[in-house]
Amino acid sequence: MHIILVSDRLTTARSITLTWGHAILFAAALFGSVLVLSSLFSYVTVRHAAEVRLPFLQDMLRSMNAEETQRSKDFVRENINAMAIKLGEMQAQLMRLDTIGERLAGMAGVKPQELKAFEAKADGRGGPLLLPAAMSPTELQAAVDALAHQVEAKSDAISLIESQMLEDRIRKSLLPTSLPVEANWNASTYGWRVDPFTGEKAMHEGVDIVAPAGTSIRSAAAGVVISTERHPQYGNLVDIDHGKDLTTRYAHASRILVKAGQLVKRGQKIAEVGTTGRSTGPHLHFEVRIRGLAQNPDRFLRMAQATRRAAAQIH
Repeated sequence: MHIILVSDRLTTARSITLTWGHAILFAAALFGSVLVLSSLFSYVTVRHAAEVRLPFLQDMLRSMNAEETQRSKDFVRENINAMAIKLGEMQAQLMRLDTIGERLAGMAGVKPQELKAFEAKADGRGGPLLLPAAMSPTELQAAVDALAHQVEAKSDAISLIESQMLEDRIRKSLLPTSLPVEANWNASTYGWRVDPFTGEKAMHEGVDIVAPAGTSIRSAAAGVVISTERHPQYGNLVDIDHGKDLTTRYAHASRILVKAGQLVKRGQKIAEVGTTGRSTGPHLHFEVRIRGLAQNPDRFLRMAQATRRAAAQIH
């Protein structure tokens, strides 16, 4: 591309030749100038706007942050107050639990000193009554920790009572204090008597309970059947082990319904009344033995009668 320059100062015309390189260089210079001017304009505009409007924006942001902070504080305070109210309710429930625990301890025969072993040592307390202020999170956490400790102690105490009551229940269930047959046992009591076959004085190691043949014979306590056999004198015989060297014997049965090794419950039917063996008529010969030695069953049977009367009065 040729450009011809003509001027009054020039005696002759001049010619300038422009190449593609010159065009590119000119375009780059133009673009750079525009970019520099735009940046300068933006800088001046933003700085001016910041000087004029920034304090207003800062005040608005501070106001918004203050409101948000206040809302957060109010929310936390409401939650703390709700937790404090719930904590008071739990403390009241814990006091009621103390009362129930004391009553259960008396019923279970647990000594007061055994329960106090689980509780913190009581000390002297007093002073004027002051209305409480709002609890801080630290105070609330301390109160919750103290309550958790008290609940743990009460749980241990209740567990002790439960164990004692369970032990008593198991011990009572293993004692032969349930009537084996629904009938009186005055036909022939424990001790020395006149033998019905020989007419001579002889030791009777149990009690005879007269009942019609086929009457249910029930276990006087929970235990394990240790033998079921046909004995020449006892007839059809069932022996039950109740633990701690305590056994019961049921003789002269017409039919045996259990077998050796079987676990039986208190009051479970184990046989039926009969007159097998050395017997003059249908009845149950009932024995209680400790370490193999015969005991008087009368006291156990009287306990069974007393328990039955007490249950009837309740119902």
